[in-house]
Amino acid sequence: MTEDPTVTLHNLRSSIDNIDAALIFMLAERFRCTKQVGILKAEHGMPASDPSREEQQIGRLRRLAEESSLDPEFAEKWFNFVVAEVIRHHAAAADGR
Repeated sequence: MTEDPTVTLHNLRSSIDNIDAALIFMLAERFRCTKQVGILKAEHGMPASDPSREEQQIGRLRRLAEESSLDPEFAEKWFNFVVAEVIRHHAAAADGR
């Protein structure tokens, strides 16, 4: 006997909800770390953005995405979105905000 599709849907959505929660906690931890990076950069007059590092990370994340059967374009868009927010935070730290 096959499982009721509404039960399957509920179970899948429950897993998705758990994954979303984990992603939020992981992003929060990532931003805690990047905030410390921003403070360090501000204290030492370093630029908010590091294009060389960003390019390395894009390449690394694209490879990881391919290995994980995730669209590398999506992975790069996600990374660029996150980095834009990080740079905004770093610029604010440099301005003393």
